[in-house]
Amino acid sequence: MSTVALPEVPIPERDRVAHTPGLTPRQAWAAASRLADGVCDDGFRPLIQAIDPAPMHPSLPTKLLSDGEEAFRIIGAACDEATEEILVETYILRDDRVGVSLFHHLKAAVKRGVRVCVLADGIGSFGTGRKYWSDLEAAGIRVRLFHPWWRAPLHALRRDHRKILVIDRDVAFTGGMNIGVEYGSSIGRTNEAWRDTFIRVKGPVSGELAAVFAEGWDRAGGEALPGLEYVSWTDGIVQPPRGFAAIRHPKFRTRLQRRIALRRDKKRGRRVRRSDGTTVPVQDAAVMVLDSRPGRGQPETIAVLTALWGAARTRLWVTTPYFAPPIGALAVLSSAVKRGVDVRLLLPGKTDMALIRHAAHGTYLKLLKAGVRIFEYQPAVLHAKTMVVDGQVGVVGSANLDFRSLWLNAECNLLLFDVDTAGALEKAFEKDLEQSTEIQLTEWRKRTFGHRALDALALSFRWAL
Repeated sequence: MSTVALPEVPIPERDRVAHTPGLTPRQAWAAASRLADGVCDDGFRPLIQAIDPAPMHPSLPTKLLSDGEEAFRIIGAACDEATEEILVETYILRDDRVGVSLFHHLKAAVKRGVRVCVLADGIGSFGTGRKYWSDLEAAGIRVRLFHPWWRAPLHALRRDHRKILVIDRDVAFTGGMNIGVEYGSSIGRTNEAWRDTFIRVKGPVSGELAAVFAEGWDRAGGEALPGLEYVSWTDGIVQPPRGFAAIRHPKFRTRLQRRIALRRDKKRGRRVRRSDGTTVPVQDAAVMVLDSRPGRGQPETIAVLTALWGAARTRLWVTTPYFAPPIGALAVLSSAVKRGVDVRLLLPGKTDMALIRHAAHGTYLKLLKAGVRIFEYQPAVLHAKTMVVDGQVGVVGSANLDFRSLWLNAECNLLLFDVDTAGALEKAFEKDLEQSTEIQLTEWRKRTFGHRALDALALSFRWAL
């Protein structure tokens, strides 16, 4: 094992208390709408941190990864350079070509003395064979499954939908890509490829993403990770003792005891900062982690997204594979058009979830009549989750614009106040539009009665999809 110490991720004393969101989504939208220069206004970042007190980190040069084959090649190379720790969290981990390739990189890292932890969702990764998990463990990789249905049937709806990979708490990847052939292939080279987006970040934000990983790892029964102070899923702030022999520490109570304490102290729903971050001048590039899970962070994430929509002044371009938001979101998008904003939605022309696509179709008429431009991506299944506002601020992450991501899943997104990253997102969006079909209002009105009926039915049940 290398003697290089991993960066610790402390929590300031002032942030160990409960945080109640200061602004509802409607209030956040109203406040953002009043800012003279929108996302460029000196008051926009303070508004965001009034909603969510998570730290702003300096945004070191990022790399947007829109090609799956390139993304996993870069991830593999990064794993090969790890000296201390590799943390992998994903919804789907397949035992196919891409999953096996990652396994070899992780196995080689363990042989070098690197601590490797893998957290996969129990339902998302249900199709992965037992041999793959056994091979991971035999190689010395620490493996946990999040909410496997046979152990936690009452939590089957609460999934870990995050996609995070952190190396030495200095380099990190996140976005929409799971680990499987469809995500790790290049469009045009194979028919199985999906269109998705990942992003590579460096610096202090990587340590916070490690803390986000530790929350799900804790929920799945993983042992404490040294040097990380993080938000325990059930018990609030946890400072793991040094070393792994501390499982009998008083803080590691039984699950029942932790639930009783949680109810007694009424801590559910708080938002806690996991690091000090570094003060970032308003004019400098910055990145903020927007993570959420049932009981924590969800109201803030929704309010931040609503504030972004309210602060748009020229362009609001959104890419999402599953679009079935609350009806109020349609009014917010429509109001942006009334302000003269170029609002575009890039949605899938091909999908793995037909009912969700019909739920999205149920919103088209209202949006098109309001002037929102809607495009459907044609070459492959669209799975990217990105947003770019006025070429200034971008969002890349795992959350879809549907009820499951907003209220049931554990999700992780990055909010980037970075012109270079926003520019890369706009270029990727424009490239995708070249391979998309724009939905026209006159043609949309002509769809069949059966299509209309299914759209209305799916939209009415969007909360259950």
